Amino acid sequence: MKLIFEKSVPGRHCDMLPKCDVETVALPESLRRQTPPALPEMSEVDLSRHYTELNQHVHGVNCGFYPLGSCTMKYNPRIDEEMAALPGFTGVHPLAPAYAVAGCREVLDTAKRYLCEITGMTGMTFQPAAGAHGEFTGVLLIKQYHKSRGDEARTKIIVPDSAHGTNPATAAMCGYQVVNIPSAPDGCVDLEALKAVLGPDTAGLMLTNPNTVGIFDENILEITRLVHEAGGLCYYDGANLNAVMGVVRPGDMGFDCIHMNLHKTFATPHGGGGPGACAVGCKAFLEPFLPQSALMDEPGHLQVRSFAGNFLVVVRALTYLMTLGREGVPEAARNAVLNANYLMRAIQGTFDLAFDRTCMHEFVLDLSEYKKETGVSALDVAKSLIDYGMHPPTMYFPLIVHEALMLEPTETESKETLDWAADVFRQLYELGRKDPAYMQEAPHNAQIGRPDEVLAARHPVVRWQKA
Repeated sequence: MKLIFEKSVPGRHCDMLPKCDVETVALPESLRRQTPPALPEMSEVDLSRHYTELNQHVHGVNCGFYPLGSCTMKYNPRIDEEMAALPGFTGVHPLAPAYAVAGCREVLDTAKRYLCEITGMTGMTFQPAAGAHGEFTGVLLIKQYHKSRGDEARTKIIVPDSAHGTNPATAAMCGYQVVNIPSAPDGCVDLEALKAVLGPDTAGLMLTNPNTVGIFDENILEITRLVHEAGGLCYYDGANLNAVMGVVRPGDMGFDCIHMNLHKTFATPHGGGGPGACAVGCKAFLEPFLPQSALMDEPGHLQVRSFAGNFLVVVRALTYLMTLGREGVPEAARNAVLNANYLMRAIQGTFDLAFDRTCMHEFVLDLSEYKKETGVSALDVAKSLIDYGMHPPTMYFPLIVHEALMLEPTETESKETLDWAADVFRQLYELGRKDPAYMQEAPHNAQIGRPDEVLAARHPVVRWQKA
């Protein structure tokens, strides 16, 4: 489709602003533009059609199945959006005095209470902008704790090889040396490898449970015990909290601090670059190091972001929790696990499972042997799914599975959708054996076929240039 600038016609416009009802003040000549801005000129109907056409070219959870592993792309109730759009929330000024934002204070306090109960933590901040920023904040808590005790010889953070890529990046940004440990054959932490790297220089361990291959580590209490005995702290990456929320608490597993992606687990639409938000919780002994909001608390506290963070995302999260209630939160987690296992077993017998065991909220297919036999790669299967109206799952992650497709169906999909998805995978499995060349050229019916992804990554064109 054409860009909006290409559809522009000189002289076209759609004036929708009312006449100014206050005194106008002209800018000084030194602050005025010398040339008009290069904005598109369109009629209202053309503008409406342009954005409608854009919408038709986007695949979201409201369009079809979106099993993006490790991302929790699920349908979220519209009431969450309605609450976040209330004028009493959207119209709040960030510098408003505390007495004028008592309702906002109650939202933050209530959300903190609920999320602390779900995670087994006692303190929490909503300042971080998103998951990776929450990781950064959590690891800084660990760093400040060791520093406060004069224990600055602890310079290493342990990260399993199946971790999200942000984990080692976060540890490095916080000034730590990253110690990578391999996974055991069952996809979980190798206890002997962990024991071998623990020592007086261990600051902490970063881990998510269930892990990146969708398995709940049965040795989790032993893992956190070993780290604590070595003097380190345990950090919980909350990316996979959707599988266990309301069922088991990270704090009870032995974790000292945690981040939660409110835009993944707790209702805000995830994708398209935002809006993101993160809650970072911790045990009581780490609370003195938590960043605090300059808006609603006494000034002088450490901050990692301005004001109270992305407040409207917290409104969505609280609405989600209040809608589900004490019974609904664990029900959502159990349904996520049920759906993942149902789909995994429905696909079984076609593409190989990376780990053939009961999974949690997601599972990983390993297409290594299939590629050797047919020449069809995980990328080819992912591209082919687009032709069926399905968003591709996560590709080539985790790195410990070389031809990986990671699927997370989430709790909001019906049995009929899962049956359809399994049938699509079965069809592609047979198609790859009969006509691999066709799949290697997919997608055939999408707006864009197969762009040069290396060129696009290294030399992106993200801005329109007037000829």
